[in-house]
Amino acid sequence: MVKSAHGDSYEMSGAGTFNPENKSVTATGSFTHRSANGNPLETGIWIASELVLFDLYGAAPGALIQQGLAFGPPHFGPRRLPMLAPSMPAGGLAVLRIRLLPMWGPSRSAVLQVNCALGKVPEERQAEGIRLSLEPGGGEFEEEVGGRVMFVWSRQAANPPLKSPAPTRSGDPP
Repeated sequence: MVKSAHGDSYEMSGAGTFNPENKSVTATGSFTHRSANGNPLETGIWIASELVLFDLYGAAPGALIQQGLAFGPPHFGPRRLPMLAPSMPAGGLAVLRIRLLPMWGPSRSAVLQVNCALGKVPEERQAEGIRLSLEPGGGEFEEEVGGRVMFVWSRQAANPPLKSPAPTRSGDPP
């Protein structure tokens, strides 16, 4: 949940995927806009249209552990390094351009900042949560009140190299 300086708030939930390399995003969710006294003003869905930026803070503490093995001195036996998990929790700041589609009334554009405070978090980003800026000039919701944010970082599996056909000698059947 995020509040404005006037006390009204947005409660938002959602899920999706994005790729910071090509700035693609597929994400959607729901929202409820509440007045300062808590009465619902509008409810609807939101759809992401653009990944503006993603700043990766790194893997969550302990995320590099897989099958009981970890970096560091071994207690007994030879030192073994774990395999990196294909997916792991990670922190970062995602900035998305979204479209708010209320059940009644016109849709609006907004910028949604989603901050997951895991990994090596910058000092100014210690608070986990969201911020919302309605466009154009529709209001700033910057007081991160609560909620949970989680990014799951997935390593792209390398495609196996294509095998070229074995060379043939002249006179061999094709």
